[in-house]
Amino acid sequence: MDDRPRKLPRQRRARETVETLLEAAAQVFSREGAAATTNRIAERAGVSIGTLYQYFPNKTAMLRALAERHFLAAATGLGEVLARLRSEEPPFDETLRAIVTAVADLHRDRPALHALMHRVALRLPAEWEAMRAFEDYLVAEVEFHLRRCGRGGADPQLTARTLVHAVDTQVHRVMTRHTVDADALLVLARQLLPEG
Repeated sequence: MDDRPRKLPRQRRARETVETLLEAAAQVFSREGAAATTNRIAERAGVSIGTLYQYFPNKTAMLRALAERHFLAAATGLGEVLARLRSEEPPFDETLRAIVTAVADLHRDRPALHALMHRVALRLPAEWEAMRAFEDYLVAEVEFHLRRCGRGGADPQLTARTLVHAVDTQVHRVMTRHTVDADALLVLARQLLPEG
């Protein structure tokens, strides 16, 4: 089954329809999780089911489109924060807080939707590779700051990888039923750091 969008909207009105459909999908997935249906999404968007099917063959395609948007927003948002941190080189505690806060901010709205996207949306090898490359980028940036500040123990890369994946798991698997809390993520990250 093909879970990619059927066609790309070219005209302004079509783009607005797709935006409306995706916002409705985000709302319905947030409330109903995997039980969401295309009928409920079309109803929420105020369009016919036929209109929805013009752009998306099924709900998985909608979920994948939402995941792609989230991934691009995360890459842009975190990229800006990480570039600023490289430029300013603040103390490690401030660096860690900035990174964790940026991650929390990206997931604070609709945490249940983020959990569903994280578990369901990435299926194709290219999507997995893009996610892995992004994770490697985050690990390299955290490792850079660990080394810059004399932190990270005997293996700063392993420490960085552990921090990145622990925060990711906390955000996508634990905090999805609650509010994503930057302070709780910061406590977790500090607990994982070697002394020194």
